[in-house]
Amino acid sequence: MSLVIQKFGGTSVRDHGRRDVAAQWVHKAVTEGHQVIVVVSAMGRLGDPYATDTLLGLLQDQGQPPLEERDLLISCGEVISAVIVAGHLRAIGLQAKALSGGEAGIVTDASFGDARIIEVIPTALEDLTAQGIVPVIAGFQGRTQGGKITTLGRGGSDTTAVALGAALRADVVDIFTDVDGIKTADPRIVPEARTIAALDYEEVFQLANLGARVIHPRAVEIGRQFGVTIRVRSTFSESLGTLIASGQGTLDPWGHRDPDHAVTGITQLEHLMQFRVAPPVGMHKDWAFRLFMSLGERGVSVDLINLFPDQVYFCVPPEKTAVTAAALDAVNFSYEAFDDRAKVSIVGSAIQGLPGVVGRVMAAMAQSDIEILQSADSHSTITLLLHRCDMERAVASLHKQFHLAEEVPER
Repeated sequence: MSLVIQKFGGTSVRDHGRRDVAAQWVHKAVTEGHQVIVVVSAMGRLGDPYATDTLLGLLQDQGQPPLEERDLLISCGEVISAVIVAGHLRAIGLQAKALSGGEAGIVTDASFGDARIIEVIPTALEDLTAQGIVPVIAGFQGRTQGGKITTLGRGGSDTTAVALGAALRADVVDIFTDVDGIKTADPRIVPEARTIAALDYEEVFQLANLGARVIHPRAVEIGRQFGVTIRVRSTFSESLGTLIASGQGTLDPWGHRDPDHAVTGITQLEHLMQFRVAPPVGMHKDWAFRLFMSLGERGVSVDLINLFPDQVYFCVPPEKTAVTAAALDAVNFSYEAFDDRAKVSIVGSAIQGLPGVVGRVMAAMAQSDIEILQSADSHSTITLLLHRCDMERAVASLHKQFHLAEEVPER
């Protein structure tokens, strides 16, 4: 008997009608003879009563509580969702049982708010599925070895589902969401963006890490490490969505690459802070070492670094602006900060070294009169830092330049 894990996001369990659609997916899998484990997010989004951001809003007038208590609060959203969905499944004739992440065997470290899974003990879930009971698990959370409740950070329910898939050797992990798969670009920016049928872990990881929000990069990382087959699909459509597995995607297995189909997708990340930093006059040439050590000691991770003999450019998330400025002041460096930046990235298997790709990127920006402020590249990405006001035009222009609305010919 095959094992299927179905994860439903917050919009999929937001109200009774949507929960009924989700329950029918569970019922369908059970009647087809699969063992099924369900993972759920908190119901809805900001403004809905039990959404994570709504629960966090309860703390606005309370100051900053201990991180342990913060996790205790925001873990409640998924627990409520698990109980309600389990009840819904029982109402349509299935046996179901709600469990917290800890009860499901997810053991984490004690990094409250962004805990890492260190072990999954699947005994309780194996016992339930052997009895024909559908476990409904609160995603986004686990428990330390000392019994403290932890949360896994943004996208944690994806991580829960894929980690369980790895531990239980699931045949597939279905990530149900409100879009029908991973697209070539954000359809709010590019309406003609196409759903990609299949992708390799590396491409999905880069898309997710660089701004695409359909699946969390940590979940993809676990999937790649353990070879978990993942599907990203819509709760509200019969579409098969996007299959994520090793060896998928558009790269020719014999190494042939075509600039017309080198790019898989375009993604963007807005609201970045860019810093231009210069050392004091006469400082020793090890100034860059002092700079980045000072940032690292304060927990600042920098992005898009361009280093020159007399200055350096880099970016940080906006919430790290104050601590970055404090670190620079501590080493007496002069700096400018710009708060209207965004980055746009193209992702594709082995685009590095393929003649014509960079030229096409530059052509797209020139044709749209877009200034490139910084750039970076890797084996499978090219990233541009731009003025925030140019972000949407850049995404649309690159999507058109690389013909991403067209179906890729079968290899």
